[in-house]
Amino acid sequence: MKLITALIESLGSRAIRLIEFTGSIAILAWGAVWRMLMPPYSFRDVIMQIELLGVNSLRIGLLTAAAVGSVLALQFAFGLAKFGAQDYVGPVVAVALLRELAPVLTALIVGGRIGSGMAAELGSMKVGEQIDAIRALGADPIKKLIVPRLAASILIMPLLTVLADLVGLLGASALSSAQFDIAPLFFYRSVLDIVDLSDLFSGLAKSVVFGFLVAIIGCYQGFNTSGGTQGVGQSTTGTVELISISVLVSDFFLTKLLMMII
Repeated sequence: MKLITALIESLGSRAIRLIEFTGSIAILAWGAVWRMLMPPYSFRDVIMQIELLGVNSLRIGLLTAAAVGSVLALQFAFGLAKFGAQDYVGPVVAVALLRELAPVLTALIVGGRIGSGMAAELGSMKVGEQIDAIRALGADPIKKLIVPRLAASILIMPLLTVLADLVGLLGASALSSAQFDIAPLFFYRSVLDIVDLSDLFSGLAKSVVFGFLVAIIGCYQGFNTSGGTQGVGQSTTGTVELISISVLVSDFFLTKLLMMII
């Protein structure tokens, strides 16, 4: 009986913490979005964050996309060959990349890097009482610190996803040509014949939401860091875990929603 009671109490406390965390994230997100829409607009800070977060993430994002595109082409080509449909490798890989893998993998790999960087930077500022100093000077720390990062993340995630789509298809085309003698011209023509804009828009819509989640979670973790340098490390690790979970869970619901709309 005591074991059952302890289990119920543990589950209850976890549920309460989850509700509190979700509520805190929602409040921060609402405040950040509201401030992002209100002047003054810090375009210079946004551009700086785009360069810091986006440009520096190109290498790992594009390398991942090329590898995934090549692996998809290899797997699908062998599978479709059993049904005499090897010529459809291009469209199958394209749909998988555009709708699902490019936005999700970009959010997991690049987003994890971006979010953890935000958490570490803001966490260090919180531990060093720099955020309190910003408040003492009469400035809004959410407007100054979170809004530029949120805007930059929302902007760069779709751009990185489009680049991942292109590089992934290039990798798939190169492997299909080298391994299965599928001409690149035929590969791309079959993609254009079957894939339409709804496939692209579906992935871009997901990437916008993922960019929002990455920035909000990273900034929330940074703003709530405590315990010195050890707390910064814990916030950074926790950010990667939370981003991975939120991206995968939200991807399911976004897929269901987009399939009904598009």
